[in-house]
Amino acid sequence: MAKTEAMSAIVGLGMSDLSREYTHTSWQLAVIAIHRAIKDAGLNKDDIDGLLINKSPVASLSSLPMDLQDYAGLKDLNLNNVVEAEGSSGVQMVQQATMAVQCGLASTIVCVFSDAPIQPGISTQKAFGMPLPLMGKTGIEAPTALYGPVAAYGLAARRYMYKYDLTEDHLGAVAVSQRQWALKNPLAMMKKPLTMEDHHNSPYVVEPFHLFDCSFPVNGAVAVIVTSAERAKDMPTPPVYVHGMGQGHRGVTNRRGFEPEVNVGAKLAGEKAYEMAGVTPADIDVAEFYDAFSYCTLLQLELYGFVPEGGAGEFVLDGQIAPGGSFPTNTGGGQLSGYYLQGGTPLSEGVMQTRGNCGERQVKNDLVLSAAYGGRMQFHACMITSPHYTL
Repeated sequence: MAKTEAMSAIVGLGMSDLSREYTHTSWQLAVIAIHRAIKDAGLNKDDIDGLLINKSPVASLSSLPMDLQDYAGLKDLNLNNVVEAEGSSGVQMVQQATMAVQCGLASTIVCVFSDAPIQPGISTQKAFGMPLPLMGKTGIEAPTALYGPVAAYGLAARRYMYKYDLTEDHLGAVAVSQRQWALKNPLAMMKKPLTMEDHHNSPYVVEPFHLFDCSFPVNGAVAVIVTSAERAKDMPTPPVYVHGMGQGHRGVTNRRGFEPEVNVGAKLAGEKAYEMAGVTPADIDVAEFYDAFSYCTLLQLELYGFVPEGGAGEFVLDGQIAPGGSFPTNTGGGQLSGYYLQGGTPLSEGVMQTRGNCGERQVKNDLVLSAAYGGRMQFHACMITSPHYTL
């Protein structure tokens, strides 16, 4: 492992209450999370000079506008922007904040994701029930019934499973492992023990995905505060030092020969982050993945270099990502059993694990990889964090 110093640090974490009922607008949830993050960092609103905002890509801009600055009572900002990189935005906000701090554009930046897909008269099925543009020609998806992420990801999972001879047992092993983590997480929404039989007996949403292969959307918000690594040494909360960052966007994924169901940008993102931090996948202690569907955890285990190509299925079936396994993964229950806040889910759990304040679910936290993606896994971002200023 090369000796590298941190590039920035996360010094505050705030989350609104999470709910499957409509209680607040998206911007109200964001304000709650921002204020809790500021308090957590031991700061006040006047200390904040930067704001990065991320809404769900299916929500309107008015749900979380740049006017959030005023709603949150922030003033005299040197940086204010809406970050839109689909589901990868949660991690990309921290990356952009790090670069802004390093170049002196701002010194103390709040990054916030908020979403309220569950509203009166609107189910999550309707909220996420749009056709995804996969075929390279606008309007083709709807007539072929490719509505919603479940159908699009179902196709991708089928290709991945065929290539590596996987079954629904391998998908179920992901869901069961993450439910075991969720049982240890007070924030998790799914608290009933889950067996492989329960998984297989649950209804299909879109084959091969059973109900428990799919993420669990909630209304809520996550905010973190990013500042310089040097300044973080004197902050009251345990710093979460950022050592490596990466993005991966392969492009033209609907063209012949790209196999976008298997060869996505996670590999490129991971390689850059490892290079920047001066580490290898073998140095990482825990991974927090964006896991909208069970197949996505399997694929990311391979592309981020934690198991050989095609080896994730048996690795997970053997219990290696579950509590007590060799490679703890999605230690809060992920998005299948914890809570689906898009990129805010791996971001929040990654911060908590790095801080070492996860209680019963805490694992070794020398190096944590937090990764997020958007679209049908077209857009990837990751970061490597540690409680240590120098690796």
